[in-house]
Amino acid sequence: MRDARFASSARLRGLTALAAAVVLTVAGCNRGSDSDGASGGDKGGPPIVVGSTLSLTGAFAATGQIHKIAGEEYVDRLNAAGGLLGRKVEWKVLDDQSDQAKVAQLYERLITQDKVDLLLGPYATPNILSAMAVAQRHGYVLPQHTAVLAPQLTYDCQFPAWSIGPTPNKFIPDQLFDAVETLPTPPKKVAVVTSQSGSAAFVTDGFGDDKSGVLTIAKERGLDVVVNVHYPPTTTDWAPIATQVRDADPDLIISNGLGVDAVNLVQAMKQLNYSPKKMFALFPAPGPLLALGAPADGILSVSMFEPNKPTLDKLGPKATEITTDFTKRAKEAKLPYTTFETQAAASWNAWDILAAGVKSSGGTDQRKMCGSLHDKGADTTFSGHLKFDPKDHNFWPTTQTLKQIQDGDWVTVWPKNKAAAPLK
Repeated sequence: MRDARFASSARLRGLTALAAAVVLTVAGCNRGSDSDGASGGDKGGPPIVVGSTLSLTGAFAATGQIHKIAGEEYVDRLNAAGGLLGRKVEWKVLDDQSDQAKVAQLYERLITQDKVDLLLGPYATPNILSAMAVAQRHGYVLPQHTAVLAPQLTYDCQFPAWSIGPTPNKFIPDQLFDAVETLPTPPKKVAVVTSQSGSAAFVTDGFGDDKSGVLTIAKERGLDVVVNVHYPPTTTDWAPIATQVRDADPDLIISNGLGVDAVNLVQAMKQLNYSPKKMFALFPAPGPLLALGAPADGILSVSMFEPNKPTLDKLGPKATEITTDFTKRAKEAKLPYTTFETQAAASWNAWDILAAGVKSSGGTDQRKMCGSLHDKGADTTFSGHLKFDPKDHNFWPTTQTLKQIQDGDWVTVWPKNKAAAPLK
């Protein structure tokens, strides 16, 4: 989730090429039984290999790089502490090129050809759904970073690292409207601009039989939806959408999109000499929005973690150490945004869940890992102890907050009891 200018630069192309080349050698072993040497804590045995894909190139590459750096840091720290069950952990990550059609094929390869011991999910809901189908067919546990569409994630052994509860289509608009209603001039007219991606459209339109979302909830709250535009994820010409928004002149723009969609919309509006009164961006690339400077000031978004000092002080020195190391690594990788925030925290949670499953079950037997995570849950650095109830598709009570760009930085602003600064 970064500005397309960064994604197309030679610097990032070099980075993604290097990332795609980092594919680790895997030792084959049996799956689903104690004969793999792990369940008994076989000290000094062959490495435990984790397989996954990430979007190292393509539309989601900017976010994929965040997950890659977070995962590399996690594995380094894990191995420095003795690995899992006394065995070194290796991570084999393949580039899915931000293409959902490639994901299932690559996860099949990881399981049947590379014979990895463990799986971790990819980035983006459509990709995660594809990986989940393969994991379910082979009986693998699948911790996954970012898919929050609970009703679609029906596999009992997928474990979400980011939760917006069992009905995220309702929670997100309710949280947003609750926040902006406290402002001195609450919005009355709303423009809704929605990517047709499955990772975003559910917030606007609901899903399945549940049609609750921004459109219905806005009307229930007496708001006038003056623009309702759905656009394909491949959109490159934002001028028509920006013109429609400008002409309607809403009090609040809700950009339910991914990556640099919000950046593109803001830039297109700026070219029309139009500045939004208030704006919310669902799952944006955080760095490119900050890079816009003044035009992005005040934009709101969802968050599960921001490294604001009050938050870090509550979590303790380990969290500060992790976030500081991530920033160092991100700078070395020349990422345009180097802060450890929501995407990195979700990635860290997923690794924590995976490690907890191995430790609590005493091995890499997939059935035992799944059962142990249901029975014992997982301790995470950034979201505390998580409990997984299959009746809720393993989605735990949400800890999601709202963040806002203030003075060139993202700051947690809602709810008030978790805020690092007041909502502007």
